[in-house]
Amino acid sequence: METLTLAFGLNPEALAQMDLGMFLLDGKEVEPNVLEFDRVVRTLIIAPLISLDLDATAKTTTMVTFRNLVLFLLLLTVAAPILLYTDPSASFTTTPSSKRDFLDEVTALVSIILFPSIDVFFKVYSFLTLFLIQSFNSDGNHLNLLPRESPAVVRRDVVGVVYSTQDSDSSRRQETRGDQFSARVLSATDDETQSQTVNPIQQVTDAASKVVDKPSDMHVSADTSQARERMHVQLIQKATEKVDEQEPKDSGAEKERGNVVMPDAQVRHLKDQLIRAKVYLSLPAAKANPHFVRELRLRVKEVQRVVLDASKDSDLPKNAVEKLKAMEQTLAKGKQIQDDCSTVVKKLRAMLHSAEEQLRVHKKQTMFLTQLTAKTIPKGLHCLPLRLTSDYYALNSSEQQFPNQEKLEDNQLYHYALFSDNVLAASVVVNSTVTNAKHPSKHVFHIVTDRLNYAAMRMWFLNNPPGKATIQVQNVEEFTWLNSSYSPVLKQLSSRSMIDYYFRAHHTNSDANLKFRNPKYLSILNHLRFYLPEIFPKLSKVLFLDDDIVVQKDLSGLWSVDLKGNVNGAVETCGESFHRFDRYLNFSNPLISKNFDPRACGWAYGMNVFDLDEWKRQNITEVYHRWQNLNQDRELWKLGTLPPGLITFWKRTYPLERRWHVLGLGYNPSVNQRDIERAAVVHYNGNLKPWLEIGLPKYRGIWSKHVDYQHVYLRECNINP
Repeated sequence: METLTLAFGLNPEALAQMDLGMFLLDGKEVEPNVLEFDRVVRTLIIAPLISLDLDATAKTTTMVTFRNLVLFLLLLTVAAPILLYTDPSASFTTTPSSKRDFLDEVTALVSIILFPSIDVFFKVYSFLTLFLIQSFNSDGNHLNLLPRESPAVVRRDVVGVVYSTQDSDSSRRQETRGDQFSARVLSATDDETQSQTVNPIQQVTDAASKVVDKPSDMHVSADTSQARERMHVQLIQKATEKVDEQEPKDSGAEKERGNVVMPDAQVRHLKDQLIRAKVYLSLPAAKANPHFVRELRLRVKEVQRVVLDASKDSDLPKNAVEKLKAMEQTLAKGKQIQDDCSTVVKKLRAMLHSAEEQLRVHKKQTMFLTQLTAKTIPKGLHCLPLRLTSDYYALNSSEQQFPNQEKLEDNQLYHYALFSDNVLAASVVVNSTVTNAKHPSKHVFHIVTDRLNYAAMRMWFLNNPPGKATIQVQNVEEFTWLNSSYSPVLKQLSSRSMIDYYFRAHHTNSDANLKFRNPKYLSILNHLRFYLPEIFPKLSKVLFLDDDIVVQKDLSGLWSVDLKGNVNGAVETCGESFHRFDRYLNFSNPLISKNFDPRACGWAYGMNVFDLDEWKRQNITEVYHRWQNLNQDRELWKLGTLPPGLITFWKRTYPLERRWHVLGLGYNPSVNQRDIERAAVVHYNGNLKPWLEIGLPKYRGIWSKHVDYQHVYLRECNINP
């Protein structure tokens, strides 16, 4: 009793009454058979020690010996499994028999070193076995708390194989499979065998009971060593058989992976050959061989004729494979001539750098040319207003008037505001709206254009009236109240610095954001949206439309939308990161950073519902003027109408449902087709307008179906779909 107290720091009664609680087996808490484990501890540890009748000196010696034993057992049960399971080359298939062999070897070693008495050996043997089996738990065969891979994972480390000298047949069988076995490591868990493993506590308890009852003079038989070696060989044989069974699957998978052919592999290979040929032609060693240079240049011409504009293998001619093989043979000669890899690598790096620089230049040129194309007017669209203007002034004054002018100020009707100098685009907006309207007679279109297109716009709609809808065409030059003394933006647009900003060529190369250089921003038509109450003083609500939209549904429902005290109703565009406020405004300026949220949702111009009564009540035009005066040097935002719109209608915009307005058809070829079909309005915002040759072909049909290309004016001006 005293020895146990000194060794463990507990008295036997406390130890005997200890609550074992829950065991942690492979990361899972399980409740063991408490009674069986308690019987093991009492039978194998406590009872033998209490029964010892020793004097004080013997007790002290026993205490020291027992304490050393405890330290050794702790080292053995903790360090040995860790070393075993962290050694990458010591992986094997764990079976119940291999567990027992391991336990037998460890306990036999302990018995030889420490235990002169066979009784003490069997008692410690049983206790050690219990903890070792707990370490080799039946669920996962790994120590708790150690990271491990899934049993399905196959590690590709070299395995050391144990050969037995007692069984030559088994050894020969192992040698024939050694190469296969060394290339793989089986998983350390055999789920099939583990499902059949007996409860370890019950197994140890039964074994301990039998061992304690045996005579004290029993000894380890010499046959045990031979049996153990044979068991090692059997385990290796089983492991090798599993490798052989897995071999067809693995090889099949590798074959399947190896046979995966990249799309258009021949075209890629031919283009790669051209690059390699250019490298060899530029190397000094190849240039010194004129015969090789002539042959290689000939092959290059042949491959170039084969490839041409081919983008896929089906575009290649039938002799493409022959030319590919011939070029490969010539390149092999070049490889023999130039065997200095460092020279080839340097040349490839130089070619890569040159290609990247050329790509950068071409991208910039493409952007500039795209902007230039967007600014220019196609010949047909230039011809159309000229023909219309000529015919308009041939009419007498009575023929130049539109019908139903009494409806222009009727607030019971649906009023649209459209500011455009593009006759054909304006006609598509009006035609598509009227076509999809439930009550066309209730729709009134207020079109404002410039002096150059005023006559043409009137002539077009006089010649092509939009059914029962009402049309009004106004000239912006007739708005005498709109002058530079009243409007800050008019004063800025007419300044010398602004004109230089748009039209001086040397600025083009220095400004990365070319889209703000479009002269449309110089047109006052683009800024009329901030003067709606002044243009339509007697109207209460107006639907503003851009001229690059197409209407697909009836829009009369927008007049019944409650804006909840807001001035502007618009569809938000915060689904894309570049439509946040920080994309348009300069938040490094304190005027912007103190008043606005950089991550606030932007919204879209193009289809907006404006409550003009609320506009007047909140004096929105004055807010716009104040911010325009603060941005004279363009430090708050670049030019355009969306940035001042975001500022002017900050916290005054009501978000409409997305189905009302879908954007991106003028720059994004990946707009969701279902969104387009469901949209009430689709918007060709961007440079790729549908009336330009650079417009996206997949979206042009939505716009062109509202154009009558058989119209006499369009045929005379050669305007085709």
